[in-house]
Amino acid sequence: MPDEHPAVFLQQAYARCDRRDPVTAFSLTDLTTYLPCDLMTKVDIASMAHSLECRQPFLDYRLVEFAASLPSHLKYRRGRGKRLLQAAFGHLLPREIWTRKKMGFGVPIEDWFRHDLKELTHDVLLGSTSVQRGYFRPDVVRQMVQRHESGSANFAYPLWSLLVLELWLQRWCDGHLPAAPV
Repeated sequence: MPDEHPAVFLQQAYARCDRRDPVTAFSLTDLTTYLPCDLMTKVDIASMAHSLECRQPFLDYRLVEFAASLPSHLKYRRGRGKRLLQAAFGHLLPREIWTRKKMGFGVPIEDWFRHDLKELTHDVLLGSTSVQRGYFRPDVVRQMVQRHESGSANFAYPLWSLLVLELWLQRWCDGHLPAAPV
């Protein structure tokens, strides 16, 4: 719920699984919190933005109920999950797919600041509006931008925070938005 502390929200979801083994309880907590409140929301936004209809076949209620009913040793053992899935479909994917580490859905923000967002970053963060505002130390921001662009440091996330804040200030305090990069 939006008004609850995230830890309370997760604890309440986990408490609803009190008679389950830990693997199933954590899986169901994830299914009722992280999936609908984060992952599925992002998929829905991204797919609808491109007029795509997405389905998650592994979230069919019959499959979810079946998976929840399985004993934990069939789902997870010796640090390995998705045991039945791999037994059923392992022959369809290369071994390196099954053995690689989990990968998130991150965006290449580090690269964006060196290429796609480079001009915008210079215009916004090093521009006269931001400098005159006086919220950031221009010499520090300039050094962060230069070190990031040269590859000697990764300031992608601090630069993103500064860029979003300055764009927000320009939009909501100054009443304008800079032209979108081409």
